[in-house]
Amino acid sequence: MTVPIITARGIERSFLDMRVLRGVDLDVREGEFLTIVGRSGVGKSTLLAVLGTHDQAYGGSLSIAGRDVASLSPDELATLRREYLGFVFQDFHLLPNLTAMENVILPAVFSGADLAAARDQAAAVLDHLSVRDDSTPTAVLSRGERQRVAVARGLVNRPSVLIADEPSASLDEQSETVLFDLLDDLRLKQGFSLIAVVHSTSILERADRTLRLEDGVLHEEQ
Repeated sequence: MTVPIITARGIERSFLDMRVLRGVDLDVREGEFLTIVGRSGVGKSTLLAVLGTHDQAYGGSLSIAGRDVASLSPDELATLRREYLGFVFQDFHLLPNLTAMENVILPAVFSGADLAAARDQAAAVLDHLSVRDDSTPTAVLSRGERQRVAVARGLVNRPSVLIADEPSASLDEQSETVLFDLLDDLRLKQGFSLIAVVHSTSILERADRTLRLEDGVLHEEQ
């Protein structure tokens, strides 16, 4: 059995007096599609923020690619995040005055990666997703196209894990199906793991595993 790409043990997270995560244990296997479900406000986004190293005010232990996140310096953490993690946010977080290409290569710009290589990768992903790379997100692109730009940005550094927080929450059923068809295709070609918070039954049926977050603890769905 391969070593999990992400290992979390006893993850605790509180906000003021509210315990949101209560001893979460999780292994994310290489190449798997893992979905997380739970009622609104239960802490799914908080869990993704911890797994993605954006929220570091947690208790317990988290390792990515065999490295203990808590032991890393800020620069080492930034490098780990750049090399292993990609993100797709529910509200896209695109900059409206930038082209699709410029939005996609932002992670490479901020991380100091090779911009020429990032542009080549961005062009390839945008082409695969059928998005014009010379268009501005707000003025020209549809909502579905903006979602694809957000996906391309999450994949530009060829992450080992793509973390998606309700990426299809505001899409219609057909657009959601198209989005996850694309993600499945890219995941199989590139071999990354996909962790996604979703609600659609049809998408849950695609997953290798589904975990339910309830009362701060993860339970595997049967």
